[in-house]
Amino acid sequence: MYPFRVLPLALGLICLIATARAEVSLQDDTGATIRLPAAARRIVSLAPHITENLYAAGAGARLVGAVDYSDYPDAANRIPRVGGYSRPDLEAIVALKPDLVLTWQSGNADAVVSRLKSLGLTVYQSQPDRLEDIPAGIEKMGRLAGTEAVANKVAADFRLRLANLRKQYAARASVPVFYQVWHRPLLTVGGDQIISDVIRLCGGANVFAALPDKAPGVSVEAVLAANPEAIVASGMGRPSAEPPQGKPAPPRGAANAVSVGAQQATPVGLEDWHKWKQMRAVSRGNLFFVPSDLMQRPTPRLLDGAEQLCRHLETARGRR
Repeated sequence: MYPFRVLPLALGLICLIATARAEVSLQDDTGATIRLPAAARRIVSLAPHITENLYAAGAGARLVGAVDYSDYPDAANRIPRVGGYSRPDLEAIVALKPDLVLTWQSGNADAVVSRLKSLGLTVYQSQPDRLEDIPAGIEKMGRLAGTEAVANKVAADFRLRLANLRKQYAARASVPVFYQVWHRPLLTVGGDQIISDVIRLCGGANVFAALPDKAPGVSVEAVLAANPEAIVASGMGRPSAEPPQGKPAPPRGAANAVSVGAQQATPVGLEDWHKWKQMRAVSRGNLFFVPSDLMQRPTPRLLDGAEQLCRHLETARGRR
C-alpha cells in the first residue's frame, strides 16, 4: 500500500515542477520584474531594434505586431504595423491581444508605457546602452518567448566576436571622432549612447562624450573647436531605419549610393564639411560613412557597423 500513498505526492511534485518551469520571471532593463504564466506566444514590438533582436532570439514567429521601420529580417516586413515608435496606435495593439509588449525606454514615451500597463498588458522595457547589453537582452527575449536555445547561441556568438574585436583594437592609438547622426539639424551622440561604446571599442574617442543627452544637437562651431581627426556619418538618403534615442527620422536626400543588403543607402551630410579645410578630419581626408542600419540599431548587426568603423579609424591612423 505504501507505493500507492506516495504516488499522489510524487505526481503533485511533478506538476509543481512543470508549472514552475512554465512560468517566466525576469528583470527588464529598467530593473522592473516581468512575470508571465508561460512563455509569450503573442508579442508586440514597439521599436525596430527590438523586432530585429526578437528574430535573432528565435522568437520571430511569436510577433503579431511591430512598429514602422521594422524591416529586418525580411520576414519582419510582413508583420502587422501598429504605428510608429514615437506614437504607436494603442487600439491596434490591444486588438492584437498580446501577452507581452516590448518597448524601448528612451524611444517610447513614458505616457505610452503607462497607458499600456493600465490596459492590463505586460510590458518589458529594453534599453541597451552598452555593447554587452545586446547579448544579455537577446537572452532575456529568448527566455520570455521560450526560445532559449537559439537566443543563447546567438548571444554567445556575439560575445565571442566582440571579444575578438576588443583584442584587435584595444592597444591602438586613440582617434578623436565626431559621429554625425544627421546634418540638418546637426546631431551627434553623447557618452551614454551605445554608438559611443562602439567608438571606444575601435580605439576612438567621441569628442562630445561629455554631453549628457543621448542624441544632442551641436553647432558647427563646436565641431570646429573640437577639431576631430575623423568624422563618421550615418545620414542616408532614405528614412533612417531607427533614429537613435527618439530623434525623428531624417528626410530623403541624394549623393553616392552605398549598398545595404537589398536596399540602397545614400550617404548625405559629409560633403558639408569640405569647406572647413582647417579641421584635421578634412585636411587628412578622414570623412567616413557607415550605414545607419549598422550603427543606429543595437542588434547583432551593430558589430558589422563596428567592423566598418574600426577599419575607418585604422585608415585615419595611417594618414598621420
